[in-house]
Amino acid sequence: MGEIRIIDLKLDVTEAAGLGEPAHIAATIYLPPSHLLGERPIMCFAKPGGGYSRGYYTYDLPGPGKGAQAEYHAERGWIFVSVDHLGVGDSSMHGDGKRLKPATLAAAANDAERQICDRLLTGTLQSGYPKVVNPLKLGIGQSMGGMMTIIQQGRYHCYDGVAVLGYSAIHTHPQHEPGKTPFTPMWFTRDTQLDEPVMITNQQAVAEAELLAQDAGKRFIWCFHYDDVDREIAEKDLLNFEMSYLSEAARGGFTPSPWASLTLPSATAALSLSPGVVAPEAAAIRCPVLVAMGERDVIAEPKREPTAFLSATSIDLYICPRMGHMHNFASTRIQFWDRIASWASWVATESATRL
Repeated sequence: MGEIRIIDLKLDVTEAAGLGEPAHIAATIYLPPSHLLGERPIMCFAKPGGGYSRGYYTYDLPGPGKGAQAEYHAERGWIFVSVDHLGVGDSSMHGDGKRLKPATLAAAANDAERQICDRLLTGTLQSGYPKVVNPLKLGIGQSMGGMMTIIQQGRYHCYDGVAVLGYSAIHTHPQHEPGKTPFTPMWFTRDTQLDEPVMITNQQAVAEAELLAQDAGKRFIWCFHYDDVDREIAEKDLLNFEMSYLSEAARGGFTPSPWASLTLPSATAALSLSPGVVAPEAAAIRCPVLVAMGERDVIAEPKREPTAFLSATSIDLYICPRMGHMHNFASTRIQFWDRIASWASWVATESATRL
């Protein structure tokens, strides 16, 4: 029957990134047994959220559910590629990330993914694996990864369908526990430089709000992890997230979980909660879109999301029960992946009518 082949790559994206120094993207590829590929293979490029690495998709994350998303889809014939953004995980770092703006990340990821497609097309990715011709290419991204999936597709139109998971094209805003103080993130303009002076567009609201304390991670638990995720697991996961926003010196000898990243593309992360920050790219997307999220997530108004994708050929909206923002920890993770898979099957059918 064959086994799933797992390949780790580092792809040179120096020219595409345009940072004036060597740059590379790290990716992990799950190749299904070749007999499962189907007439038109599905190839999925997946991007993680802020504070997480490509391991978010490749590890069987702790929690009441079981399984890793990459393996789940590969067992069903998908070529699943999990990609670290520049400044994340095993990709190149580039200082403190202040130069890693959305346009830079999108250009680098697009180039890395093109290289992977070229190797699969020519049969040079893995010895003995058949050439993959005319795959159905999907882009998916969770949280900040959803932001970057929107931006990459809006600029390069590189996918046949995109699934935006736990990110809003209109207003990304963490839900707060009932009875607790609402969050007040800073909003930045798209051209913000992370040097002084920084333009905060909601400066008065931020000044009036209760500032996030050092234990900010714990305040996100209600929104990030549903009640059936063990509290110890949730706190450990959010400690990873909290540490990613601290300097290396402030973190001391902290060892992150294998699905976490203690580095961030800070210029991009800072923009991710600003309303409308991806509006031009979202409006330009001309393929099917799936907007999917947990019952508790970071979407200010879920039912408004379809209005952001003005040029999309179809828009599906799915809210998964008993799920927080970190979907792959949830007891209902397989239900969530099933919904993505059924959407992808429809995209394949729809796409065939246009060939």
